[in-house]
Amino acid sequence: MTEGGLDDGDDDVAAELVVMTRLAWEAAELALRVRSEVETGTSLGVELKGPDDPVTRADKLANALIVDALARAFPTHGIIAEESGQTPEEVAAIVGRERVFFVDPIDGTREFAQGRADFAVMIGLAIRGRAAAGAVGLPAEGVVLAGAVRGPLLSTDARGTVTEVHVGACTSGAEATAVVSRSHRSPWLAAMFVILGNPREVPCGSVGVKVARVATGAADLYLHPGSGAKKWDSCAPEAILRAAGGVFGDAQGAPIDYASPELSLLRGMCAANPPLFEAATRAAREVLREVAP
Repeated sequence: MTEGGLDDGDDDVAAELVVMTRLAWEAAELALRVRSEVETGTSLGVELKGPDDPVTRADKLANALIVDALARAFPTHGIIAEESGQTPEEVAAIVGRERVFFVDPIDGTREFAQGRADFAVMIGLAIRGRAAAGAVGLPAEGVVLAGAVRGPLLSTDARGTVTEVHVGACTSGAEATAVVSRSHRSPWLAAMFVILGNPREVPCGSVGVKVARVATGAADLYLHPGSGAKKWDSCAPEAILRAAGGVFGDAQGAPIDYASPELSLLRGMCAANPPLFEAATRAAREVLREVAP
């Protein structure tokens, strides 16, 4: 058991991981196929669920594909999915189950609709409230990252080549590369980065893509102190980052409780190797302490 009495997710997840990985590939192929149809005049079917919150035909189709397949394969598991339209009461009942999938069929819908490459398919598994395994598909790159929190993290490409990947070794904030949101930048982030030593910033869409960059060593840090994300944005990324030797929590360093019926990540997210995670969350606490009423 870990902080707060939550299980650390070291149960056997082999069966789930096989299915999650396969579905990440299938949903990635579906997303690319739908986007390619635009060239023949077929609409992406972009709608707004709320202010600055788009959804496309591909989101809905991928959501149905993943959820239906998971429900058939694991009928006793819970499933929380972004495009399933679940009520707060339904969510509260589902997250109480021992094993719960968190699904974001297309993370980075805005980038997907714009024809950009930085979007992802994300399927995470939580066990007794902790992230345990994840599959993150990067459709534009033809790669799926999949693993359990105890590792390893495996990167598989479309040719079937499998590579074990790890977080980078950079421990200096001044020398680090930080992936930052292109569209949801927190007003407090600049002050946190000053404390860290002004890491180099690389704008990027999709939480899944950002964390994948950290998990594979292409970047060193993702710090988001804002409150806009949901737990389907974090479960799979957390699992793959931990599989790669990294640390994931809220922006102030606390673990994320996936058994809570509150789906919003009210204290943001942080993803990094252990030393940078400690430095970044310490900086976040310092800044947020100063701005708190």
